[in-house]
Amino acid sequence: METLRAAGIPLEFDEEFERYSIPNTFLLPPTNFTSEEALAVIALCHELGGSDSLPFYDAARSAALKLESSLPANLRDELRLLTRAIRINIGKVNALKGSKDIYQHIVDAIARRRAVRIRYRGFTEPDEIGTKLRPYQVLFSQRSWYVIGRSSLHRSTRTFNMGRITRLQTLEETYKIPKGFSIERYLRNAWHLIPESGPDRHVVVHFRPKVAKNVAEVVWHKSQRIEPLDDGSIDFHADVSGLSEICWWVLGYGDQAEVLEPAQLRDMVAQHASHMLTAYQGS
Repeated sequence: METLRAAGIPLEFDEEFERYSIPNTFLLPPTNFTSEEALAVIALCHELGGSDSLPFYDAARSAALKLESSLPANLRDELRLLTRAIRINIGKVNALKGSKDIYQHIVDAIARRRAVRIRYRGFTEPDEIGTKLRPYQVLFSQRSWYVIGRSSLHRSTRTFNMGRITRLQTLEETYKIPKGFSIERYLRNAWHLIPESGPDRHVVVHFRPKVAKNVAEVVWHKSQRIEPLDDGSIDFHADVSGLSEICWWVLGYGDQAEVLEPAQLRDMVAQHASHMLTAYQGS
């Protein structure tokens, strides 16, 4: 906030939402874009702001249209042709309908270092929980927005899906984000978002030739190592902080994937596969 003021950008206080914002009437000074920069900005804003690809960023599309309108006619026509040729598909996402105020309150709370009290519908808990949260970081990952922060209920840093926050109250209590905190340090080597306690585990998954090339051409994890085999199959190696998330990834490949180690992960996959077989045989 002080950085914005130092740059000469005015701020106004919104009493309804208890937050500072830039007035809608404030106009930023003109910026000289190269045609390549303009194309990149317009393409990204159109694609990510023009749909539910990235919830709460519909203003990005409006910005792209304004940028387009300021370009010379010949360049504007050329850019429109080029942007039509570009599509960005980040997959299915949680549209987070009704959660825009939650998102904005959390972003503002982090900026102002204000704690919040939330009610939360957990994925595994049968009932809503209540906790005081000191939010550290907002993160969009794969399908949804998440907030990571210190939870008074859990007495530790936890990850909360914004779509499951049912109520939020901004508190007067202030806090400091620990100097040692970083999103990378918190996630450690988690397969996705949930690091588990204990040391990292070395995982080896054998993928048969039918899917081996597909698996090998994607960077799934920062620690991965691919070992090609003579028959066209591969052994996939990674060091992960927890086995639950990678278990579901392996199951997605069905009989084309086999866990070689550790034994605990092999047993987890086998147990899920057994339950699936029981379900299908029962029907």
